[in-house]
Amino acid sequence: MKVLITGADGYIGAVLAPYLAEHGHEVSGIDCGFYRNGWLYDDGRRRPPVATQDIRRIDAADVVDYDAVVHLAELSNDPLGEHDQRLTYDINHRGSVELARTCQAAGLHRFIYTSSCSVYGAGSDEIKSETSLPHPQTAYARCKTMVERDVQALADERFSPVFLRNATAYGASPRMRFDIVLNNLAGHAWTGGEIKMTSDGTPWRPLVHVNDICEAIRLALEAPREAVHNQVFNVGSDEQNYRIREIAEIIAGTFPGCVATFGPPSGDSRSYRVSFAKIHRHLPAFRCRWTAERGARQLRDIFQRIELSKEVFGYRAYTRLLQLKYLLATRQIDEEFYFREAAERATPA
Repeated sequence: MKVLITGADGYIGAVLAPYLAEHGHEVSGIDCGFYRNGWLYDDGRRRPPVATQDIRRIDAADVVDYDAVVHLAELSNDPLGEHDQRLTYDINHRGSVELARTCQAAGLHRFIYTSSCSVYGAGSDEIKSETSLPHPQTAYARCKTMVERDVQALADERFSPVFLRNATAYGASPRMRFDIVLNNLAGHAWTGGEIKMTSDGTPWRPLVHVNDICEAIRLALEAPREAVHNQVFNVGSDEQNYRIREIAEIIAGTFPGCVATFGPPSGDSRSYRVSFAKIHRHLPAFRCRWTAERGARQLRDIFQRIELSKEVFGYRAYTRLLQLKYLLATRQIDEEFYFREAAERATPA
């Protein structure tokens, strides 16, 4: 299958592109390039070609030769989405829906959209399934629900979208992110020897390893149409619904000498537990091979190998919002988040 990955130079894309190629697919990528200088380590894998392109400027000629598109390229995570809500809606909602329309018009058969379990937002201890009413708390999560709604309406006898609501990702990627919970806590454990929670850590979060996300995407690409057509799937495993304090305790137990402390209850209303039964029914080959404990050990081993320092851990390119603020401050991107022409860019101090 000839597959185009948007956001191929991101946290998931840097793992997904070689993974799909290793499974026999012909893979190419596009990426706007915001995070390319955030390369934490070399994993020795061969990577398919990636062109520099913004999803808002893709037309039919860019996708017509492909069988499928895996769409990862959005402004990722809640803090970044709240930074400029107007742009979040422009890129994450309108940009994603227009990309899907372009793919449909070009005759592509399968469109994999990476959504998020964050659409469930706030809840009690009730376990959420794909039929539960979404309750998004942020612009990022609201855009996910809007894209799902609008792209589902495009499905027809040829165009088959699939929506993967990933649990909160974790695990090693060469294009690392330290602004997601398990990775962030592991970085603090390694560089500082302690995890100081400002809250009591009682909210629930489902987790899923980046490698398991990649497997779910591959299986969704390869599945018979009737198994996945226009379907929404939570991606993760029931066993990996954790309270945040449990994640902190797992990290503290994995990094020798690390101590975890907790604060008072916070005002953060995001808390949700999720059922992952549906994906196992429709894609029976899917299973999560990683646990939080194994992922923590993976990160510890990589940190040791590369001698991760506090400076590298805190480097802006590994935190989405810090990198975007840097690109804005240095006038490398304009107020619409488009890269300026090279001659217009200010030289960073």
